Formats: sequence, structure tokens, C-alpha cells
Amino acid sequence: MKPVVQISLDLTNIDEALETAALAMRAGVDWLEAGTPLILAEGLHGVRKLREAFPGVPIVADLKTMDGGYLEAEMMAKAGATHVVVMARAHEETIKVVVQAGKDYGIKVMGDNLGCPDMVAGAKLLEDLGCDYVIHHIGYDERRGIVARGNPMPSPLDQLREVVDAVNVPVQAVGGLSLEQAIQCPAYGAPLVVLGAPLTIDADAFKTASGNLEESLRLICEKIHGYGEV
Repeated sequence: MKPVVQISLDLTNIDEALETAALAMRAGVDWLEAGTPLILAEGLHGVRKLREAFPGVPIVADLKTMDGGYLEAEMMAKAGATHVVVMARAHEETIKVVVQAGKDYGIKVMGDNLGCPDMVAGAKLLEDLGCDYVIHHIGYDERRGIVARGNPMPSPLDQLREVVDAVNVPVQAVGGLSLEQAIQCPAYGAPLVVLGAPLTIDADAFKTASGNLEESLRLICEKIHGYGEV
């Protein structure tokens, strides 16, 4: 698939999220993500507001579903989400019912391998159970905790090629990537590029990053969308 740019709205205020989303769309971003902090703060209301403001734009609800999967996916679909996220560490039955809800309500399911002892095996499991996309994800707490102990920060790029080679569905790499690394993701075979904390969002305060974000996003989108062009 052609590269897709997704912005993660990891904010806790719907007004700021809408403002950032509008800026991102002007800059050329393709997909909007209702990040987990936004869903915790605003819930279905936040997703509905994004859908009202941006009809026709794909909206990913980063639920990180672990249980009650069918209902969570159904609720987000009815609120206007086009994609939901289920965790590989959930029980297989949860992944299965989220996939079924996706079929029933016409939305796509993204499976997240965060926390899997074997990240490649986790990605394979998600595909085998019917997920439409795989998110190869090194978590926020995981990264910070490992660095705090004096060890090198892990990156999703460490095993990204292995994950891409192991599955036949599109892959998205998430977790502590620099701008340069995010832009390189399509070269690894991972066409779904996420821009979020710490790229466009202040990871500690969950506030919109300072500076000319729109112009920066426009340049980033042009680079990513131009991947593979002669």
C-alpha cells in the first residue's frame, strides 16, 4: 500500500485535539488517531467530535482493548471510528470478537504487539486471528524504565524488518521514533507512519508541541508520501 501518515492525538482536551487535527489535515496527514489519553479523557464524545469535524477521514480509536472486545469495538464504530486497536496480550477470544465486530460494523482492526515476549510471534498471532493491520509497538513506560536503569532504549526498528517479513498485512511501527526514523519506516516495508509523542506532541505534558507544527508536518508528509517516487 502507499504510505499513510497518521497523527496520534495523545491529548487530554478535545478542543486542543480538534485544533491539532485541523492543522494536521491542512498539512497533508491522512489518518487521525484518537490517542489513548484522549479516549480516557473524552471517551466516545471525543471520537464523535472528531467524526463531526472531519467527515470521511479515517479515525483510529486507540483503545488498547484487553477484554469486552466486541462491545468496545461496537461502541467506537457507532461513534464514528474506522479503526480500533486490540492487544496481542489479550486472550485470543477477545481478539476474535474484536475482529468479528470489525466485520459486523465495517471497521478495520489493528492488532498491537506491545509487551509480547516474542514480538514477531505476537504479530503473526494477530494476523492469524484476523487483524487487518499489525502495530509493532515498544511502550512508553517500557522505554523510559529501561533507560532509567542505564540500558539502551529499545526501538521498534530493532525488529521491524522481521515483523514485516513475518506477516502479509500492513505494519505500523510505534514507540519513541525520531522524525528521521519515522520517515524511514516505509523503507522497512512499514507504510503506516505514525506521528505523535514525542514527534509532534510533548510526551510529558501531552500538549501540542511548540514551534511551527503545521509547516513541519507538511514537510514530513511530503517526504513520506513521496517514498518510492522517482
